[in-house]
Amino acid sequence: MTQTQIAARWQSWSPYFLSLLRIIAAFLFLQYGATKLFAFPAAVMPGGGTAAPGTLPWVAAMLELIGGAFLLLGWFTRPVAFVLSGEMAVAYFIGHAPRGFWPVLNNGGPAVTFCFLWLYVSAAGAGAWGVDAMRRPRMTAA
Repeated sequence: MTQTQIAARWQSWSPYFLSLLRIIAAFLFLQYGATKLFAFPAAVMPGGGTAAPGTLPWVAAMLELIGGAFLLLGWFTRPVAFVLSGEMAVAYFIGHAPRGFWPVLNNGGPAVTFCFLWLYVSAAGAGAWGVDAMRRPRMTAA
């Protein structure tokens, strides 16, 4: 097998790797919402409780939990990922940036990473595996 053939074969896996990236990231992302809403798998809110309904952390938790579930399934991937990218940008600038410039020091690394990851997914789509892929009309050979 030549180097060109290897590269072409590897590139053909791109839609599947995109789906894996989306699924794993969504699973990690929805856990942030679960911790804020249900204190599961652990309490992370100040005081060890959950986010009070109607507060900004509660709204963020709802977006993270429901949006994360949608992305996990690959359902309405592009618009949901776009909204969640914006949520993460807001989270960074409201919650992390005031504590300093460097994300590694202000604990904003996950927010920045999710912001740009969801922005990419909003452009790239769900990949090969997901509800969006099942709803897409199949191309037939002419």
